[in-house]
Amino acid sequence: MSDAAQKTSRDLALDIVRGYVDRDAVAVGEALQGLDAGGSLEVYAILNGLLRSTISIMELTGRPWQVDDLVRRADEVAVSAPPHYEFAAAEATRAWARGDESAMCAASCRDLAGAVHITAVGVTVLGLAVWGPTGFLDVLAEFHQVTAALADEGAHDIPGRS
Repeated sequence: MSDAAQKTSRDLALDIVRGYVDRDAVAVGEALQGLDAGGSLEVYAILNGLLRSTISIMELTGRPWQVDDLVRRADEVAVSAPPHYEFAAAEATRAWARGDESAMCAASCRDLAGAVHITAVGVTVLGLAVWGPTGFLDVLAEFHQVTAALADEGAHDIPGRS
């Protein structure tokens, strides 16, 4: 069994975000390779949770962001998306940065794979704005550890599972 077959949806969601942080189009493409619709939906749900959490942290801390900075980052990050999603991902993040909160949702409704890329770019842009590259990668590693521990703990609470 390959590493990709053993990865959880959480692992794949974090892999795509790390690929975008590193501006690595190959890693971005490989993160979702061979994923079925159910797996893509799980990855999308995890990315939406990360997006909401990151926005909440920005709002709670009062951390200011400059629209120009987010737009620039959106352009830089989106170039790692598959070519047919690059423009949509950058545009959705740009529109959100300018105050159109529905832009990410509207663009994401067109197709599931596009929604995954648009959301991953959004998470990456905001994460980089809040923590910078090194700090954001640390946050992702911590997120992985916490969610893995919770998943393992939850598995022990399900009857019939050890």
